[in-house]
Amino acid sequence: MSNAREEKAAKIRHLLETEGPAVEENTLGFNSGRYESVSKLSDYEELKTQARSIKEDAIERLPELIDALTETVEANGGTVYIADDAADANQYIRSIASENQAARLVKSKSMTSEEIDVNEALEEDGVDVVETDLGEWVLQLADEAPSHIVAPALHKSRSEIAELFNTTFDPDEPLETAEELTMFARKELGALIEDADIGMTGANFITADSGSIMLVTSEGNARKSAVVPDTHIAVAGVEKIVPTVEDLSPFIELIGRSGTGQDITSYISLLTPPVDSPVVEFADSNTAFADREDDRSFHLVLIDNGRLAMREDDELRETLYCIRCSACANSCANFQSVGGHAFGGETYSGGIATGWEAGVHGYDSAAEFNDLCTGCSRCVNQCPVNIDIPWINTVVRDRLNHGQDDSRFDWMYDTLVPDEESGSIDLQKRLFGNYETLAKAGSATAPLSNWIASQGPVRTVLERVAGIDSRRDLPKFKRNTLRDWFDSRGGCQIAPSSADREVVLYPDVYTNYVAVSRGKSAVRVLEALNVHVTIPAVPESGRAPLSQGMVSTASDRASSVFAALAEPLDAGRDVVVIEPSDLAMFKREYEKLLPAASYDRLSENSYDVLEYVYGCLENGGDPDSLRSREIKVAYHSHCQQRTLGLAVYTTAVLEQLGYDVLESDVECCGMAGSFGYKSEYYELSMDVGDRLKDQFTTDDAQSRTVVASGTSCGEQLDSLLRRSPTHPLELIDPI
Repeated sequence: MSNAREEKAAKIRHLLETEGPAVEENTLGFNSGRYESVSKLSDYEELKTQARSIKEDAIERLPELIDALTETVEANGGTVYIADDAADANQYIRSIASENQAARLVKSKSMTSEEIDVNEALEEDGVDVVETDLGEWVLQLADEAPSHIVAPALHKSRSEIAELFNTTFDPDEPLETAEELTMFARKELGALIEDADIGMTGANFITADSGSIMLVTSEGNARKSAVVPDTHIAVAGVEKIVPTVEDLSPFIELIGRSGTGQDITSYISLLTPPVDSPVVEFADSNTAFADREDDRSFHLVLIDNGRLAMREDDELRETLYCIRCSACANSCANFQSVGGHAFGGETYSGGIATGWEAGVHGYDSAAEFNDLCTGCSRCVNQCPVNIDIPWINTVVRDRLNHGQDDSRFDWMYDTLVPDEESGSIDLQKRLFGNYETLAKAGSATAPLSNWIASQGPVRTVLERVAGIDSRRDLPKFKRNTLRDWFDSRGGCQIAPSSADREVVLYPDVYTNYVAVSRGKSAVRVLEALNVHVTIPAVPESGRAPLSQGMVSTASDRASSVFAALAEPLDAGRDVVVIEPSDLAMFKREYEKLLPAASYDRLSENSYDVLEYVYGCLENGGDPDSLRSREIKVAYHSHCQQRTLGLAVYTTAVLEQLGYDVLESDVECCGMAGSFGYKSEYYELSMDVGDRLKDQFTTDDAQSRTVVASGTSCGEQLDSLLRRSPTHPLELIDPI
């Protein structure tokens, strides 16, 4: 293993041990709460569509809205400063502190203020900066960075916080319970807020028509920070502007549910600063509020810091739609294990962080964690504004791959490698991205290739040179491929003239060269339902290169796949797919890789194989033609089956045929294609998998036949349980 990979693996191991348990408990709780909360909304998808539309419109009209907001705030009596970058913003904020001779500034939670490092800038001038959000205050005392964009101290346990408070403050009686810790913090922070000269907040949204700021918090200290001192500074990215107050409606419904699973957060504050409420003078309790002549000041600092450039970037632009809810982090299996100190950059964490870090801090920051996004797409369905977060991660990965291009050697790579990438991409990514080439070579030389690959010295070299973990069993290639077998039996046994339907069975790389038995079962199952099957020569879908950020190669594969399938599509045949990750390519990623008309034709006529079997049975197919057994199975569906809404068909078919199905409610096995093979991520992959292992080793599950739809899922379950899983098709295969 290279030094860089070993360092990354060591960091992940450390975080798994020290922060993992708290991160897992909290994120799983948030995620479960989100499912429960959004299920109460009959118009959930409509709200998401509406929120997306508002953000699209706002970003499209952003220069116009900035001007409108500036006019509104100034008319209200406030000041607007548009900062080009962090240094510009901090210079302005420092000048306000200096003019006010501020000794203390109190802050509510704000990721944008974290982004510009305003605390450090003010502290250089001797200003006492106090975080008033409980989680942020805990981290300020501990001198740690946030690990989550909504719950910054999510990685710390109650006992750790108690130890921190007891050590820092030495209270008369040791603090232990959550209530004791909270009440102590409330008292301490209240006193600090009373003596503050300036209050600083962020802004979840700012309305251009009224100059109003919406603050969404779980504590009341944001309100106190905004109104107790006579000077209020609000720091916000320019993307936080929406046109009108009415536009806030869908976000109020969505933000709490998406982030923490609350139907509505504890505090939703709508302020139009400078506010009219009197300044509280704690030292002067005798003067009535009506007799005071308070002079409040308000400064809105709008931050560009790369955002306007992101707006002009067709691939990063979607990042600006983000409402910082954390749904992508909470729903991500890798984040659930390690949190934002691994899955995060200088400021932002979780799936959307790649776009933010690349845009505001640069690609080097995004590179630190970008590979932790496996492209499983779980976050897409959970995002309240429908951002295609995996695609942003893929595009950034592609740009990182080519960031150190040396075009002098491109001619050599054009000749020697079977992809469309330049010479800058690292060996590990190039190897996994060209899995089809490896599979063809391995199959052509099997079983010798399998024996060679299993030898200790070879595994050692593969780990040191390419980072392929020696603890993983490698796929064993079959000499006789699925297409070889199909041709040798004379093709399909159902004549087109007598068939009820005609389909193309897509020969994905793994089915064709490794798991040939599931391909055979697919053919026999479809034939039993009187379906005429053809298996044409079709290239790999592009999933392998796309997962490595090799977008040009994936695009080339997509074009080749469509060219190979165009004729049967023209003939009215359906495309049936065994491997869920390849079907997800056809259904989702090809929208980015193919012309719209080509994408629509393939996407609309492609089906998961069990979805197709279900459809046949629902439309007159004979269930007695398939193997029916009253046995108990433990079934785990592939993550992309779930995000496409297709997992239900496998369960429905198995139950119709008499199988007793226990379906996993663990959404990710942790393998994620090549991810689990990479030495730097092996421990993380297995930690994620342990959640599935725990469910499948319960009293009710441990004696069941293990069934998995996806290639990666089967490999991981085999490693976790040492019980070889079977594919659902092999269960119902009539032979």
